[in-house]
Amino acid sequence: MTSDTKAKMVAGAADLMSRRGVNATSMREVVRHTGTPRGSISHHFPGGKQQLIEDAIAFAGAQVSGPLQHLTNARGAIAGLRAFIALWRKTLEQTNYQAGCPILAVAVEQYVSETTERESAGEQEVQRHLLDLAQRVFADWQQILSAALKREGLAAPRARRLATLVVASVEGTVAMCRAARSAQPLEEVSQELELLLKGAIERQ
Repeated sequence: MTSDTKAKMVAGAADLMSRRGVNATSMREVVRHTGTPRGSISHHFPGGKQQLIEDAIAFAGAQVSGPLQHLTNARGAIAGLRAFIALWRKTLEQTNYQAGCPILAVAVEQYVSETTERESAGEQEVQRHLLDLAQRVFADWQQILSAALKREGLAAPRARRLATLVVASVEGTVAMCRAARSAQPLEEVSQELELLLKGAIERQ
């Protein structure tokens, strides 16, 4: 039960981050959003909001990297691309285009502490740490796609560049879909990325 409560709070924090951003994801809002006891905060997250955000970043990253790794290993790079895009399409549609990528939220938003004594130097250190964690997630997704492309015969530098393009394109397009309240930008980018990857693989 204890671990279930913590997991529920971490997943809830990731969901709120994807909808509202990092700073609007307060401990109080997470408790309200997940229906968990307020006393759970200090018990499960003695490091406060920073610890909760760190755990939410790891959770959100794994939600993508797990299926992506499985599909690229089993079915190749194109299947991985389709799964990567399908995951974000599902997230957008199920939340009526209210949720995007929580990792992107960490990358673009300046972290503000919830404590009353806010020291700018301390916040800057936390910001750098959270950015490092977000970068590791992006790098993990890139590595999975890059490895799949290398297995298809692409040279490592080309595979790495294409994987970077895929992650950057999809992350940016998710934001466009939220603004348009439509999956059309994702559909268009999906088609072009698939053509690009297929062409690169076939030329090997």
